[in-house]
Amino acid sequence: MLNTLTDEERAEGWTLLFDGKSLDQWRGFRSQEIPEGWEINDDSIHYAGKVRAGDILTREQYGNFDLRLEWKVLEAGNSGIFFRASEEYESLWYTGPEMQVLDDAGHRDGARRETSAGANYALHPPSKDVVRKAGEWNQVGIVAHGNHVEHWMNGEKIVEYELRSEDWKQRVAASKFKDLPHYGLMDAGHIVLQDHSDPVWFRNIKIKKLD
Repeated sequence: MLNTLTDEERAEGWTLLFDGKSLDQWRGFRSQEIPEGWEINDDSIHYAGKVRAGDILTREQYGNFDLRLEWKVLEAGNSGIFFRASEEYESLWYTGPEMQVLDDAGHRDGARRETSAGANYALHPPSKDVVRKAGEWNQVGIVAHGNHVEHWMNGEKIVEYELRSEDWKQRVAASKFKDLPHYGLMDAGHIVLQDHSDPVWFRNIKIKKLD
């Protein structure tokens, strides 16, 4: 069943971030409300793309975690999943790394591996192309434990990196994030679903805190 946990998952420590009926565990940036434009549709958290609404984020903050969910976009669709994001600065992407959500075949960002689906946006390309075509669901996961981060898509580990490493510092210094001193360096923060002006759906969102 969609948006549910098995008894085994509950015993393992998994928690649902969306039960298919309520957005109570989410809110807007620096707001207690859900921005207009986000809704529950087709058993999913859906951003319709009709108005610029702003991102939504979890009410709770997470440091070490295993996050799993499914997403789909329409042709040329673009969105993202941020983690350890802070509201302390002007925008959530100033701190939170992003797993790219994208229709690679239809969007120009798909032509560059560092900005293709599943990438650590603009920094680490996926090791293989496993994204499904527009309109189909992708199963993804983000594992963050200390400085170690993994991106998973459709059963494959496609990205792996170490925050605060020399490689990380060099990549950030050569990127659009070079003037953001706290980028990727928060010990804990919010999970964020991005409004990038395109329709996107998210479902089966669950998280397990790691020691």
